[in-house]
Amino acid sequence: MSEFNIALVLVGATVLVIGMVSRLLNRSILSLPLLAFLLGVLAGPVLGWLDPAGWGPEMKILEEVARVSLGVSLMGIALRLPPRFIFDHGRSLTVILALGMPLMWMISSGLALAFLDVALMTALLLGASVCATDPVVSSSIVTGGVATDNLPARFRHTLSAEAALNDGLAFPLVMLPLLLIKSSDSALPEWFVHVLGWQVLGAVVIGALLGYLTGTALRVAEARDLIDQPSFLVTTLALTLLALGAAKLLGMDSILAVFATGIAFDQRVGGKDRSEESEIQEAVNLFLTLPVFMLVGLMIPWSGWLNLGWAGLGLALAVLALRRLPVILLLRPAIRPWRDLPVSLLAGWFGPIGVAAVFYSMVIYHETGSETVWVSASLLVAASLVVHGMSAAPVAKYYGRHYEAR
Repeated sequence: MSEFNIALVLVGATVLVIGMVSRLLNRSILSLPLLAFLLGVLAGPVLGWLDPAGWGPEMKILEEVARVSLGVSLMGIALRLPPRFIFDHGRSLTVILALGMPLMWMISSGLALAFLDVALMTALLLGASVCATDPVVSSSIVTGGVATDNLPARFRHTLSAEAALNDGLAFPLVMLPLLLIKSSDSALPEWFVHVLGWQVLGAVVIGALLGYLTGTALRVAEARDLIDQPSFLVTTLALTLLALGAAKLLGMDSILAVFATGIAFDQRVGGKDRSEESEIQEAVNLFLTLPVFMLVGLMIPWSGWLNLGWAGLGLALAVLALRRLPVILLLRPAIRPWRDLPVSLLAGWFGPIGVAAVFYSMVIYHETGSETVWVSASLLVAASLVVHGMSAAPVAKYYGRHYEAR
């Protein structure tokens, strides 16, 4: 119980302090996810105040905390985007997801084979877990005063939409090697029918239906004066939890279901209402960002990192440099919002690895029982938090001074 109270004090005090100096932090090299991660390292491995091993099944706790954090973040993105953004830019997003994402998967997997002593299926699992652009970390890059003042809207909105979509679409990439490990004969039929047909497509359908019906019900309740303001403001948070739980119970891709729910809901709720919902969702997202990154900091597999040695460092540097930037530059003629070279360089650099990688590495751990992917993925998450988190504000300011003013 004392550890629980220590955790409450740390989270509460950190949120208060960050809230008081949020403008300064947004303009510094310290991002919120990086601060939360460092706080977890300090409270756990360094000072020994908190030990997740005594809380129960720590890997399962981390998986579920990451899943909820992703769900809240994706709902926030759905409400933050212009209402028809993903439909109006569907061709560009399709190129990024259908061509770019598999290429990033293959590059990451190839680098894992080159630097680590792992089997092909393990490399494919690691590559799939880190190929998605993390919505939690990317939100800290594309929101706030520095980002809105210096970075073009076409970059910020497209990066947010990509991060939200490819988080859910990383699921079939993770499932394919898992199915191949279990049974190579039935893997492809099961992947096409069950994974793509039911878990992915079904999640989109269920999510869209849930979001549309909730938005319609909200309009009816508002028109008949049946709803109070406090109830109205928590609608999207409740909708996030409902979509996460319902999709999981149905055996679907719950991450993708939440984003589909948010987009459908957003089509029915606009204007002032939409702004209010977005603000409450972003506030909750801010609060949930801290625990998941603190938990990652607490659970860092130091011994596993040391066993990787220089190969782990080489993998981290290679993945940060080669996983995304060459792919975006290759595809930029077909990605209209990122066609300009300076914008495509921004988009190629800011593809952070974060909570999504943590979530999928936990899924892989529970399916295989092997910690290899978690050890490597956690190293890549830490490297991305440091490099992308510390470069976000300086790069945004540089772009604003040299390009956006023109």
